[in-house]
Amino acid sequence: MLYCIHHQGWVTSSPCMVELGKLILKHHPSLSITILTITAPFDTGATGSYISAVPAAVLSINFRHLPTTPLPQDPSSYPSFETITFELITINNPNVHQALRAISSTSAVVALVIDFFCTPALAVAEQLNIPAYYFFTSSGTGLALFFYFPILHRNNTRSLKDMN
Repeated sequence: MLYCIHHQGWVTSSPCMVELGKLILKHHPSLSITILTITAPFDTGATGSYISAVPAAVLSINFRHLPTTPLPQDPSSYPSFETITFELITINNPNVHQALRAISSTSAVVALVIDFFCTPALAVAEQLNIPAYYFFTSSGTGLALFFYFPILHRNNTRSLKDMN
């Protein structure tokens, strides 16, 4: 089970989750891959034809679109697109929970692999006793920096923005 935010850059021009699914299938051909996607209540770009073509080309990969969940506020009231994205991911946790329960009633869900933005889904995986893993597509240096943040936080009383 893979879970990512559904937008044009992540799914089509750089189909990271689809390519990850293909790589998993190459090493474990007996598995099937389901990619959960959030359907945003606004235009995220033309992804429909790509998403429709993937299962036709790779039979063991399919998409499950979570129901459209309305934002609690008008999209124009949010300070940034990123804030809307994180809000969508958080309010979709019940849909992720429901989808994982439904799929696990007919198939074994071996793991939930999430992109960096879908961190709120870790709580859902924990509730359902499904191992969860991050798929981090940035550089090793970027990952090392994220691992170092807790050390900086623990060893400093100043804000990161005030440090040189």
